[in-house]
Amino acid sequence: QVQLVESGGGLVQAGGSLRLSCAASGRTFSSYIMGWFRQAPGKEREFVAAISSSGGITYYADSVKGRFTISRDNAKNMVYLQMNSLKPEDTAVYYCAADGSGVLTTHSKYWGQGTQVTVSS
Repeated sequence: QVQLVESGGGLVQAGGSLRLSCAASGRTFSSYIMGWFRQAPGKEREFVAAISSSGGITYYADSVKGRFTISRDNAKNMVYLQMNSLKPEDTAVYYCAADGSGVLTTHSKYWGQGTQVTVSS
């Protein structure tokens, strides 16, 4: 069982930065692929970024590549999403997710409650 709690969301101007954090419980954290999804009003939840269990491999959506960086600290059971050069279209609720299968999708088992990110123009 894994419980996820996000923090770090807020209101920022376009071009600014935010760092999201996800605190995970559970002794098997280091064996899970972790990642971030987002959902804007009226839109489906979409993949943003993921990181392998060891942290050695990262994946990004094309829309955030070069602007966002995902990282993890297995000793602290934490996952981070550094978001730079934010755009109004990045406005969404951001969700942390975890999966023990090695693959992260919208059907993955473990989700946080979400944190709101709002980017003003």
